[in-house]
Amino acid sequence: MGIVANLRGSRAGATQEGLPVSDGASQGNKRRWSNFVPLYVALVVLAEIAFLGRLDMANKAAFVDTLADLFYRSPPTPEFVVENDDLAMVVMSGERNTQSDSCEEWLEKEDAVAYSRDFKTDPIWVSGGEQEWKDCSVGCKFGFISGKKPDAIFALHRAAGTATVVRSMESSHFYPENNIAQARRMGYNIVMTTSLSSDVPVGYFSWSEYDIMAPVQPKTEKSLAAAFISNCGARNFRLEALEALEKSNITIDSYGSCHRNRDGRVDKVQTLKRYKFSLAFENSNEDDYVTEKFFQSLVAGTIPIVVGAPNIQDFAPYPGSILHIKQLEDVKPVAKTMRYLAENPDAYNQSLRWKYDGPSDSFKALIDMAAVHSSCRLCIHLATMIEEEEEKSKFKKRPCKCTRGSKTVYHLYVRERGRFHMESIFLRSGDLTLTALESAVLEKFKSMKHVPIWKEDRPKSIRGGDELKVYRIHPAGLTQRQALYDFRFNGDDDFKHHIESNPCAKFEVIFV
Repeated sequence: MGIVANLRGSRAGATQEGLPVSDGASQGNKRRWSNFVPLYVALVVLAEIAFLGRLDMANKAAFVDTLADLFYRSPPTPEFVVENDDLAMVVMSGERNTQSDSCEEWLEKEDAVAYSRDFKTDPIWVSGGEQEWKDCSVGCKFGFISGKKPDAIFALHRAAGTATVVRSMESSHFYPENNIAQARRMGYNIVMTTSLSSDVPVGYFSWSEYDIMAPVQPKTEKSLAAAFISNCGARNFRLEALEALEKSNITIDSYGSCHRNRDGRVDKVQTLKRYKFSLAFENSNEDDYVTEKFFQSLVAGTIPIVVGAPNIQDFAPYPGSILHIKQLEDVKPVAKTMRYLAENPDAYNQSLRWKYDGPSDSFKALIDMAAVHSSCRLCIHLATMIEEEEEKSKFKKRPCKCTRGSKTVYHLYVRERGRFHMESIFLRSGDLTLTALESAVLEKFKSMKHVPIWKEDRPKSIRGGDELKVYRIHPAGLTQRQALYDFRFNGDDDFKHHIESNPCAKFEVIFV
């Protein structure tokens, strides 16, 4: 109505000022204004629709837009800000899909990476011998496929895009190519040895292969210890140690080729069960080179006397459960301890207490690694390498954190050791602590009703209940030596620095 009134007022004013308006002019004006009628009607309709729409929203908003407001509106205010080194983005409320989107929901969508390869339909292929395992969290095939380029090969093979793999469970003292540094110099991209510092460790230990928690049987043999040593050309002092023990009045029944004094045609484990001690003497002293000699001693429920890996205590099922001869000078004190334990049943039984109470968490965390076959772990390693290479360009487009008001939400990723897929967790700037990280990880996996990957592999006596227990959370990409023994965040400040310096930081969790 305001438009009509203004038109009438303008015409009346012209007459009052003495400016005549002829009938022809009047008809011309009518024709000109009739041309504006459709526009006028459209504006009225728009105003009416806008007015009714705003009334409908009145219970949600404290204002009603005018007609002019529909065309001239002040810029929206920022709802939250997302930043990283390569990206500074202001997200307006009108740009979001729904008003209920949180920083976490937004980051979940924005940080998602569309990889070019789906390992379920296009599995990792390793050229080499056939492998078998129950399950693997990434598509994984071994053997020979005609006309297809493998992702890896168990040989030194110069071909772009194909990783070369060395795999062996022998000591590097006898096979120099099993030394990690030497293998790298030779051109191997991936090293699989008994070393926990190798890319994919292949240890002798396994819950399924060894009945480690088998009950202890009565010790019926008169001799204190049994020995099964057949390689008399060892690269250490194990034969000298055996002789030194005998000179220290330790009676030993030798079933192997070296120093044999008993018939060797026996079942090794069943025989060991009758002895208080077992000489678990390796053929070389090398970190992490711990063979079946040691684990068969644990199965038998005897106390291992070890010559071998300098770090053998890392493999002990419980403190005080093994005796270590590091050098020949240790023989006399070890022999003294053996005699004391043999004469004191309570002390001896205490050394085997882990058989009844269960081994330490550190031992379980080590043996649990073998719940995933080394071949599957190789495929996971290869798939991770492939995605990490692709991420070098795609990660630059991800925000990885967002700020709303004075609070910043950080997007992190975590997976259980032995699995491939990463899960999202979120931490807030006011609580970038190790405690908060563990709480977020537990909350995430509990919400998924997660079953640890080792659950079916462990003996029933040490599987525990349904509660998840964290042993270690570490940055993804560490070796098992680093993850289990060497790496620790130096407090909350160190952890905070890691999060702020590594957008969308990735972690692995070890449950026990």
